Amino acid sequence: MAGASHSVSKSTDFGRLHGLLVGDDELAQVCRDLPESACREQPRNYGLQVVSLSLTKVGEGLADAKLVLAWLLDAIGAPTWAIGLLVPVRESLAMLPQLLISARIRRRSIRKTVYVVGCVVQGAAIIGFGLVGLALSGAIAGIIAIGLIAVFALGRSLCSISHKDVLAKTVDRGRRGSVSGIAGSIAAAATLLMAAGYSTGWIPLTVPVVAGVVIVGGMAWFLAAFVFASIRELPGATEGSIDGLAAVMAQLELLRSDAPLRRLIATRALLLSTALAPPFYIALSGDRESGGLGRLGLFMIASAAASLLSSYIWGRLADRSSRRVLMYSAALATLANGIAAFAALTMPDRLVSSLFLPAMLFVIMIAHQGVRLGRSVHIIDMADLDSRATYTALSNSVVGLILLAGGVFGVIAQWLGVGTVLALFTLMAALAIPAASGLEEVQKADAPNSEQESRATT
Repeated sequence: MAGASHSVSKSTDFGRLHGLLVGDDELAQVCRDLPESACREQPRNYGLQVVSLSLTKVGEGLADAKLVLAWLLDAIGAPTWAIGLLVPVRESLAMLPQLLISARIRRRSIRKTVYVVGCVVQGAAIIGFGLVGLALSGAIAGIIAIGLIAVFALGRSLCSISHKDVLAKTVDRGRRGSVSGIAGSIAAAATLLMAAGYSTGWIPLTVPVVAGVVIVGGMAWFLAAFVFASIRELPGATEGSIDGLAAVMAQLELLRSDAPLRRLIATRALLLSTALAPPFYIALSGDRESGGLGRLGLFMIASAAASLLSSYIWGRLADRSSRRVLMYSAALATLANGIAAFAALTMPDRLVSSLFLPAMLFVIMIAHQGVRLGRSVHIIDMADLDSRATYTALSNSVVGLILLAGGVFGVIAQWLGVGTVLALFTLMAALAIPAASGLEEVQKADAPNSEQESRATT
């Protein structure tokens, strides 16, 4: 029965690795949120989850839309509008379809196949993007590239909603955050080496080389799909799934009836400032020429180093209190954006040639890692087995709609300056602190899931 305590087998190399990474005593490991059969498979599944997720994160680092893909489009003469659409298309289309596809995924008793398909789609799209960089240029390259990013985002949507469900079915509560934390640290180390190569000139900064690296990043998703397919997932419940407009209306009803979910979505929306801020830091640096990738390399190093140093720590902290992780992340984002906004508004000329902005980006990316891990673990642990996919889809879809409006910050920057935008991001992050403080401590052994709490309060 799920939630009971079951012993975890440690007779394999995966078991020893699992014990080392999560810090469990070999003789005292128990499962409180998994059935006995899934508990026995946990060490092996834990290791496969870490390897697969590490590979996808390596792919994301080698083909970073905010940095690498944007530079590649600029270098081949794609129009500015195409470069500007990269991140909004990637993020919003990864979230918005989830509200409609969650019911279809819910019908599948084995959901790892959905994740495998999503990885293959993402890998194929990124490889296609690299080939565009090698063979095309101008507006045609921009149009095809945005189309490929849209395809990539749809694959990412499949992975996002299915991964949380499979993770909850194969890894026990209290250990899930470390999966993402360890994978993030491994991927950050690989990305950091690549960024250092770009900055020092050891890796030539030419279109063919960068496009080739992007293609390698796409291949990482294929390997991730192969590894994930080896996970031993038990069949899950398939009842209660509905489609189309009925699914949308039924799931949107949760926004009215489920106060904890509402607060989590509001917190996530305010913390979008950590995701939207980095491009404005780069714009503020004045490093707009393709030959200036040396400066851009410093931003890549700052981003990768932040992930390397913080992912595992955030993951372990999230297993204790995802609520506090979101609070601490909001405080860091408030600090970084506030200092950067003050500097941009009072001494903008001094920012062009200093290391100040990469340092602030380092802090904001630490906060962003905390936001990603904290909200992911929180939504998994706040829901029960039957509602995780729905909660993930609904929250991601609502946040995706909000992201579509994120383009307004570019207009504000054009008219009022980047400093004003960063000041707005500071305000958003500051408001996220009290919003996060009101979340439940869902990692407590006796914490109610969100559905139970909403029924108790309505």
